[in-house]
Amino acid sequence: MTTETTPSPDAAPARRCQNCGEALLGEHCYACGQPTKGLVRHFSSIIGDFMDSVFELDSRILRTLGPLLFRPGYLSDEYFAGRRVRYVSPVRLFVFLSLFAFFAAQLSFQIDNTPRDAAEVRLGDEGDVVNEGFGERMLAADTVAKVEQIRDEALAEVTAARDESKGVPGVSIGLDIAEKAVKNEADRRIEEIRESERTGKPLPVTREDTGTISFNGTPWDREKNPLVIGWLGESGNARLNGYVDRAQGNIKRIQDDPNLLKDAFLSTVPTTLFVLLPLFAALLKVAYVFKGRLYMEHLIVALHSHSFLCAGLLLVLLLDAMAGWASGLGWLPASIRIAEVALVCWMPVYLLLMQKRVYRQGWIMTLLKYTLLGTCYLVLLSFGATASLLASLVNL
Repeated sequence: MTTETTPSPDAAPARRCQNCGEALLGEHCYACGQPTKGLVRHFSSIIGDFMDSVFELDSRILRTLGPLLFRPGYLSDEYFAGRRVRYVSPVRLFVFLSLFAFFAAQLSFQIDNTPRDAAEVRLGDEGDVVNEGFGERMLAADTVAKVEQIRDEALAEVTAARDESKGVPGVSIGLDIAEKAVKNEADRRIEEIRESERTGKPLPVTREDTGTISFNGTPWDREKNPLVIGWLGESGNARLNGYVDRAQGNIKRIQDDPNLLKDAFLSTVPTTLFVLLPLFAALLKVAYVFKGRLYMEHLIVALHSHSFLCAGLLLVLLLDAMAGWASGLGWLPASIRIAEVALVCWMPVYLLLMQKRVYRQGWIMTLLKYTLLGTCYLVLLSFGATASLLASLVNL
């Protein structure tokens, strides 16, 4: 005997798909796939859906950041155990943190290149020119002692810039290049002074090749002294020299505003890290080949470790900014600096503990592989940073 149930007149009518008319069982129509939400709604809800779709910025971000920062290897173990939906996916986590970290790095420091008026240029107690740019001061120096003094002051500025940008991957490459350029220019001026003393010829006071790129000790010229690599062929070398031409034009812009190169370089670092991720995962695969793990498992570990480094960098920059804002407030700036140093020290310890927890080997083998992997990856990172720097120079 069948009893029919008469629907209550107060019951809400079943929702139906506006496209095909089928009854809805969720937020998407099972028949045609159309979502129930369109664009004709409050703008704030659209922004929320966008952030959720692109970065998964909902309650999962709060459940993810804590373990990411303070529980080495936990997120990777959770992912391998199948508990994935409660956390932000590894790829989105890395993309979100890397973009924010290096955007913050662009804003965190500026290279001071304020042009000086002629009135600001004056003679020092011993007749040496002060308050000028490095190139002008070097050309004004007429003794070896003055050249060495100017060189040491410039190197001290490079050292200060290195300390200020500590923790920003790849920036040290550009500072190393600047340091080498300072030393080369000082050596060049010292040789000119000694040559002048030997021959009695006047010292040069200008540089005709300022802002030019040289190969084999001769300024680059597309016709007279092009860059030629045999295996590239004619078309490849033509394109290569086109890049050199663009870079040489950009050098003059960088001399006027060094922040152009800094910003361009930092904007390419997330892409460089994303390219290096599969290589780091391959290194993990080789180091733990007998563990029988799939390559994608190593890639998950690489994504989580790089996400942690980007999150750590973001926090270091935030603490550095807070220390600047809190200057003059007694003990507070010193406490913030201590927290900043502790965070920088935590980064390598975290990576070691993560490697130990995920791969579950003894401490001796873990330390050995950690050192080997770190050395290999630093080499890869140096090549990547150099490539990013050159690409930034060309594509300004």
